[in-house]
Amino acid sequence: MTEPVPAPTHAKPLPTRLVEGYEAFRLGRLPREHQRFVEMARDGQKPDVMVIACCDSRVSPEVIFDARPGELFVVRNVANLVPPFAPDNGLHGVSAALEFAVQALRVRHIVVMGHGRCGGVHAYVKRLRNPNDSEALSPGDFIGNWMTLISPAAEGLPGQAGENEHDYAERLARHSIRNSIENLLTFPCINILHGRGKLDLHGCIFDVTTGRLETL
Repeated sequence: MTEPVPAPTHAKPLPTRLVEGYEAFRLGRLPREHQRFVEMARDGQKPDVMVIACCDSRVSPEVIFDARPGELFVVRNVANLVPPFAPDNGLHGVSAALEFAVQALRVRHIVVMGHGRCGGVHAYVKRLRNPNDSEALSPGDFIGNWMTLISPAAEGLPGQAGENEHDYAERLARHSIRNSIENLLTFPCINILHGRGKLDLHGCIFDVTTGRLETL
């Protein structure tokens, strides 16, 4: 049996880019918004909006929506997927965040934000079209299983005549957002509040190439 690798005894310094970025924040934005940080530290966070976005480094919700600290409660995962309500003994990060946002923070809006050229969606389509392609999804224990959440969306979206993988994947990214919103409604707390008009659900998709945001 392979012995675990011991943890390093001395922490490595942060990458230079992060240090420089923090210095820019400390000298620029922090002084301008210092009072807001003081108020949030005292009163806690009170965001009205939860955003479920992809963890792709090109699509930061805080940047895209030009948000101030404390305005958005953000959850990011591969391909901005929402699993259906499944109260079992599993570890459900997205579901836990949803529960906290809705029941504790009492957000008024949940936005599922996808994006064009999503690597997760395109890899899923590649595997769908080429089942024997072992490189379609990253080898490992988690990504392939996670991406099965998109299967209901794919099953409800037949391909069109002459459509290539790229175009189908771009359509599937949109359809997957709708599927995630349907999964949101399987959570009782969300379904009840949405039915009472106290919680709005939204879908949108960001075009990495043009910077255009399209609401669905």
